[in-house]
Amino acid sequence: MPDWTEKYDVVVVGAGHAGCEAALAAARLGLETMMFTVSVDSIALMPCNPNIGGSSKGHLVRELDALGGEMGKNIDKTFIQSKMLNQSKGPAVHSLRAQADKREYTGQMRKTLENTDHLTIRQAEVCEILTEEKRVVGVKTFSGAVYLCGAVVLATGTYLRARCIYGDVSNPTGPNGLQAANHLTDSLKALGIRMYRFKTGTPARVDRRSIDFSKMEEQFGDERVVPFSFSTDPESVQKEQASCWLTYTNEKTHEVIRKNLDRSPLFSGAIEGTGPRYCPSIEDKVVKFPDKDRHQVFVEPEGLYTNEMYLGGMSSSLPEDVQFAMYRTVPGLENVKIVRNAYAIEYDCIDARQLKLSLEFKEIDGLFSGGQFNGSSGYEEAAVQGFMAGVNAARKIKGQEPIVFDRSQAYIGVLIDDLVTKESHEPYRMMTSRAEYRLLLRQDNADLRLSRIGHDIGLVSDGQLERVMWKEQVIGEELARLEKKRVGASAEVQTFLELHESVPLKTGTSMAELIRRPELNYAVLEPLDPERPKFPAEVAEQININIKYEGYIRRQTQQVAQFKKMEGKKLEPDFDYSLVKSLRKEAVQKLNLLKPANIGQASRISGVSPADISVLMVYLEQNRRNGGQMP
Repeated sequence: MPDWTEKYDVVVVGAGHAGCEAALAAARLGLETMMFTVSVDSIALMPCNPNIGGSSKGHLVRELDALGGEMGKNIDKTFIQSKMLNQSKGPAVHSLRAQADKREYTGQMRKTLENTDHLTIRQAEVCEILTEEKRVVGVKTFSGAVYLCGAVVLATGTYLRARCIYGDVSNPTGPNGLQAANHLTDSLKALGIRMYRFKTGTPARVDRRSIDFSKMEEQFGDERVVPFSFSTDPESVQKEQASCWLTYTNEKTHEVIRKNLDRSPLFSGAIEGTGPRYCPSIEDKVVKFPDKDRHQVFVEPEGLYTNEMYLGGMSSSLPEDVQFAMYRTVPGLENVKIVRNAYAIEYDCIDARQLKLSLEFKEIDGLFSGGQFNGSSGYEEAAVQGFMAGVNAARKIKGQEPIVFDRSQAYIGVLIDDLVTKESHEPYRMMTSRAEYRLLLRQDNADLRLSRIGHDIGLVSDGQLERVMWKEQVIGEELARLEKKRVGASAEVQTFLELHESVPLKTGTSMAELIRRPELNYAVLEPLDPERPKFPAEVAEQININIKYEGYIRRQTQQVAQFKKMEGKKLEPDFDYSLVKSLRKEAVQKLNLLKPANIGQASRISGVSPADISVLMVYLEQNRRNGGQMP
């Protein structure tokens, strides 16, 4: 051990979206926290599209905010366009998405970090995790400096042994040409950690002045902006928004790509890592979907004070000359000038099945992991994992039980459960379809679901919780009032219903029953309800949803009750499943590898069948009746 060392409670390795949330959470809980980054300029970097949210990802950001995270607050300060997606569909899939000013987003997050008590930022490359008897005791940097600590959160993102690739060009750098972290992988492997090699990519950035926007469809933000953070004053985010544009590839584009597939490292074998299925490169799309005669291209600004534009939907690892030829076949991009080439990036990440649901490594006490390093993709997925890892690292130091969400409580629970339970050979992306109870896990009610837990953790203030409790109370009172409020079949009412193309009343009914009609809603019926209290828009939205979807919500609540029974059947973490007769060999192998926390998690393991679960439950019941525990 060197003569000179520093001591911290928590060390966070990485300063991307996961690292930022992990470090902020730990520091705000009073733990002395050190956050390492290979470059201070990479703090909260957006190396791909500078946007936050989107389908299902908006849910994650709202949940993070309800728990006391920072991402929602930061995007509210720095967005340049905001949209609520999927508004033509049900509320379960409504998702907020905001285009950020890239530089401003990074700057604001860095400002927050630098002014957080108990948090120190250090530009240095961590190359070794120090352990004693399978317990974390510190980290060592490339320069040889040692920092002792009680817990470490790994949030290395796409930097571990990273290389950026396009055509024959292969640069051993992290995203945006920043320094890669080349030394930590060996230390992790020496600790017995299983590693994967994954890939992601990004499209070219082009000069705004070289684009002909007259050949594209202009895309506007919402007239009334909804903030991401429940603590943001809605009036403060009503501002003039930047435009985005939509154009399309065509057969000429696809022909350029097909003629040059032999020069693509993706198909030549030069790229070893597995890429994301749900965000493929343009050459991948052309090969896998030959029947498609065009693909969408979203042309979006990187910020208000730059001419760089992002070409969403056209990520690529093709050679530079092919990129020019390909992009210039797209309407509006005929004379486009590239500022930064598109590239693919390969990096090391872990098999997340080595983690507990708390995101702590099963075999290394005090070592936590979050973000893309866990095999996920996306800023939002990274941020919520970093937050949970930071919170649980802090709680570990304090001697408290970890915070773990199940699949019925939050999208965060679905994400982490999927990562640590299911085998994944590609970057994991959150989607609404992955959440079985998505009608209950809407983005609009994230504060009602999770703010109490955030308060218990210590990251949601008393004032914020009081606001949520008031909201909950007035929603309940208004729902009860609407069930009792009678509406008669008067001429005035009949005229109103006819005007809104709704069936006339034959007899009196409740206001709630009228709201349940598909063509009517809580807001529309206000003229028939003069006694109605005045509520903020977010409260009115909850009232409308709770009435309209009451039957579906009740049914899903019943399903959750059944799910909870399975989750409540705990399994010993060190149990040897080979002792259970009649379990298939594959099931024994998978169960011994993952060591599930409960029967519910065991049932979601690939290779464990319903018959295996039945055998396991019979075994548990026999042990319970005998008054014993699992041997």
